[in-house]
Amino acid sequence: MTIHSDRMKPRGSRAPAKRVKAVEYRFSAVFEPAEEGGDVVTVPALPGLVTEGDSLEEARRMVKEAVLGYLESPRRHGDQIPCERGLPLVEQVAVRLSDA
Repeated sequence: MTIHSDRMKPRGSRAPAKRVKAVEYRFSAVFEPAEEGGDVVTVPALPGLVTEGDSLEEARRMVKEAVLGYLESPRRHGDQIPCERGLPLVEQVAVRLSDA
């Protein structure tokens, strides 16, 4: 007499594990001090993306979340993911105003 159990399945009956391919995207983020404290963050390669945090650490977390949210739309609609075209150059520019 053979007893069958739901726990006893023939070998090889499990579907192969589906591999999920992850792609890493890198973007430059610009952190600027906010007047009320904390930091405002923009990502030049992603127009309109602006977020903020009460501390630098929070601003870093928030910008990662914002970028993921931003990229979700083109991914869902099959559009091309925006990419950064070289690193932005950030410099200080000094000018003098005369009292005249």
